Amino acid sequence: MWECDTCTRTFNSLKASEQHMNARGHWEHYCTPCRRMFDNGNNLRMHLNSRTHRGANVSCPFCQRAFTSASGVSHHLEAGSCPNARCVNRESIFHTLRQRDRNGIITNNLLEWHGETWTTENAWNGHAYQCYLCRRGFTATGDLDRHLKSPAHMQEIYHCPNKVRCGSQFKTLAGMFNHLESESCGFIKFSGVQSNVGGILAGNQRMIGFS
Repeated sequence: MWECDTCTRTFNSLKASEQHMNARGHWEHYCTPCRRMFDNGNNLRMHLNSRTHRGANVSCPFCQRAFTSASGVSHHLEAGSCPNARCVNRESIFHTLRQRDRNGIITNNLLEWHGETWTTENAWNGHAYQCYLCRRGFTATGDLDRHLKSPAHMQEIYHCPNKVRCGSQFKTLAGMFNHLESESCGFIKFSGVQSNVGGILAGNQRMIGFS
């Protein structure tokens, strides 16, 4: 007997089972609308949660630019690339959320916080502008500035709200959102993350969905 990959039906031959699965789109890890197969369930889930199927329905609360996911809009803001909110970046978002997240639902209660750093001429070692943390060299001060302001040497300032079963730590809000969107720890569905991101990034004090 041959079984369908998806439903409970069985067939007397492999050909019959394949005809059934072709007709119903019942192949395991198969996207019926796109007629595409994927190697595993995670890849299929990522495809189903991509722009192809989800569109771009998550808006930046400041410039209204449309994104497919919460991680996309949070990266947009943390990078300081929103034209209507130039003062919004990783540091300002963390400080705002930390003030509202008194119970530490998603933010870490740090004893110290190392925020913005910038390059001075003291970084020149005779050959390049050198990062004092990893010793990597850069040809221009702007390149070193971008490196220092990237998550490369940041503290882990966020954690998964599923503290008991997960406890994953993140350097950026976008990283935390991406973790939740993957549904890897089973805390919340992809759609649930998207429906709550607007309130969180706009400074909603209720921290909807994570309390």
